[in-house]
Order: sequence, then structure tokens, then C-alpha cells
Amino acid sequence: MSLQLPLHKLLRSLLLSLGVLLLPAMALAGPPVVAAAANMQFALEQIASRFQADTGQSVKLVFGSSGNFYRQIRAGAPFELFLSADEAFVERLAASGKTADGGALYAMGRIVLAVPHGSPLKADAALEGLRQALAAGQIQRFAIANPEHAPYGQLAEQALRHAGLWQALQGKLVLGENVAQAAQFATSGNAQGGIIAYSLALAPDVARRAEFVLIPEHWHQPLRQRMVLLEGAGATSRAFYRYLQAPAARAILRQYGFSLPEAG
Repeated sequence: MSLQLPLHKLLRSLLLSLGVLLLPAMALAGPPVVAAAANMQFALEQIASRFQADTGQSVKLVFGSSGNFYRQIRAGAPFELFLSADEAFVERLAASGKTADGGALYAMGRIVLAVPHGSPLKADAALEGLRQALAAGQIQRFAIANPEHAPYGQLAEQALRHAGLWQALQGKLVLGENVAQAAQFATSGNAQGGIIAYSLALAPDVARRAEFVLIPEHWHQPLRQRMVLLEGAGATSRAFYRYLQAPAARAILRQYGFSLPEAG
């Protein structure tokens, strides 16, 4: 008897395998590779640019879902620094001896309801507009990150379950491979809205296309974002890790809506 994977899971597995095969060449080609949760894209690009200007050193940034990066690191992907959206992935890597230490908490994440201009959906923190739009048959597509491997997707599911809307949205959910892709779906006009990371909603390109409202923190578990140096990390990665905890980087993180731990 043969077992067949659903097509989307087979494609994801193939892409993950290809990514692991290509990463060694990426690592040899230049600066050390930093794997970062997709919600960090705009903030981290700005921080890395500032780091290069201040130190003359550079890093290569790769963005995606924390769960996928966790699996790639376990499989031997040559990242030197991992910024996870959920500290549980860092803790598991540390327990398996894949990291230099236990890492450092660098931010607390929030989620928002994002609504593109022209959508019939009303942006309100209680999600009553979403409830009404669903009842009126006005929601065909609603975007979140895939809860199977994206921490921000898990928070979106928790918030929708809290509001009693999870079941009503089945068949209408558009799942992004990571929260950045979910943000693109939610704000491009191809969906009536979605739940995305606060840090992405604050980016100018996203803010021009949509309005957003913060979802109450008590509607979901706290999202503690932790970073860690991986085994074999070099001097540049270690310098960038320290820089991420310095005042210049912390100011940029605040700019993108992150709550920060006390400075060490």
C-alpha cells in the first residue's frame, strides 16, 4: 500500500529540502547567514544597515517562518544566528546542543487585524466587524500565517477561537507560508483582511494599503521572541548579536511596535 502526501505538503517538503541544500553555498559566498522570523523583516533590515554603517561588518538576512527554520537548523543548515518569533524553538535547539547557549529574549510580539482600503470589513479590536461581515456573506478570503509552523499564525488562531470565529472562517482562510506572506495577502486586496504582526502593519508599504487595529493581548498567549547564536557562529555574527541588544537596535525595534525586555 502506498501513502501519498497532499500536494501542498509535498511541495513544502521539497522546498525545505532544496533550501537546506542551497544554504551551504550561500554561507560560503559571503557574510554569515542570519535566519529571522518574517515579522522581523523591516526592523531587522534597518538594524543590519545601521550595523554595517557603524562597524563596517555585514550579515546576510534570510526571512521565513520560525518553525521551518527550526527544522532546517536541526537538519544542518549553516545559519549562524537565529531570531525566532517563539522562544520554544530556541529552547528545543539549545536542548539538542545546536546553540552556543540559551540565547536572549529580544522582543515581545503583538498581532493586529489588518483591513485593506475598500474592504467591507470594519477594523475593530473586538472583531465585531468581522463577525458581522461573515454573517452578511461579505468575507470570501481572510489571511493568516499557517499555524502549523508560524508562531504568528498560532496567535491568530488563538485570537479567532477566543472571539468564537474560528469555525465560521473555515473554508475562507488563506494561509501564508509565513506572516510576511500573510500580510501581503491581507493587504493586497486579494482578501478582505487578515491577522498579521504589528511590526509588519507599521511598515510604510503595508500602512499605505490598509488600516489596522491591535488585538487584545489577553486573547492569545504571550509571544516571547528569542534569538540565539548557533554552534560555530563566527565573530561577525557574535558582534551582530551584541548589536541587537544595544540602544541603536532597541530604538528601531520600538519603532516597529515591539515591547522590549529590560536591557541586560
